[in-house]
Amino acid sequence: MSWLGKLVGGAFGFMLGGPLGAIFGASVGHQFDAGLEGMAGESFNPGDQQRVQMAFFTATFAVMGHVAKADGRVSNEEIGLAKRVMDNMELNPELREAAVQLFQQGKQVDFPLAEVLRQFRVECHRRTHLVRMFVEIQIQAAFADGVYDAKEEKLLLDICAQLGVSRFEYQIIKGQVQAQHRFQQSGEQFQAKSGLSKLEDAYAVLGIPPTAEDADVKKAYRRLMSQHHPDKLVAKGLPEEMMQMAKQKTQQIRKAYETIREARGF
Repeated sequence: MSWLGKLVGGAFGFMLGGPLGAIFGASVGHQFDAGLEGMAGESFNPGDQQRVQMAFFTATFAVMGHVAKADGRVSNEEIGLAKRVMDNMELNPELREAAVQLFQQGKQVDFPLAEVLRQFRVECHRRTHLVRMFVEIQIQAAFADGVYDAKEEKLLLDICAQLGVSRFEYQIIKGQVQAQHRFQQSGEQFQAKSGLSKLEDAYAVLGIPPTAEDADVKKAYRRLMSQHHPDKLVAKGLPEEMMQMAKQKTQQIRKAYETIREARGF
């Protein structure tokens, strides 16, 4: 378990401060006071990486709840996605409950989205790979119920703008998330897909057109593998509990690349 997983809930919010710290403190309720008492006589001095872990965890689940509520209701599929993220992280009971409460806070009308995103961007210190993964998770939340409506699109564009992600980059990430969702399907539905459709999705996963040169295919593959490499992301501040998500992403990228390579014969 990472430093994040061992941290006392209340101390988490106290050390982070700002709107993210306040949101997390509220999510753990009475544990907040207990956490502050537990700090007596001890030196809690998180480094830069730990602060980023705190910010990423808090912002991810709170904003996910906000995105899920964007169309007016939170579907079972959106709740299921949040639970799958928690399952992948193998959170201890305390952190899982905190994640649930963060998701619930994000659904509230008075959720301070702008302030949360502003602090998250500052805490990330231009770690673009982390910001990109955060955006990917939020787009996945919007796609969870199978409907990507105008309100969700508007909200996600606003989130990207506040995080310094261009509209062009957003469209690329959105297309990759859609393709990854289709590409990772298994069973009869996946087997029934035509070879052409599967190949088209593979190109979309890598974010390149089918007309790309072999060298560009390889370049895109290496770039995406570097962006989603679990160890590199953790070193930049991704909570260790989220490593499984990064591993799944690299597996999808590798599978897409192998599909293209097989079709091209290189």
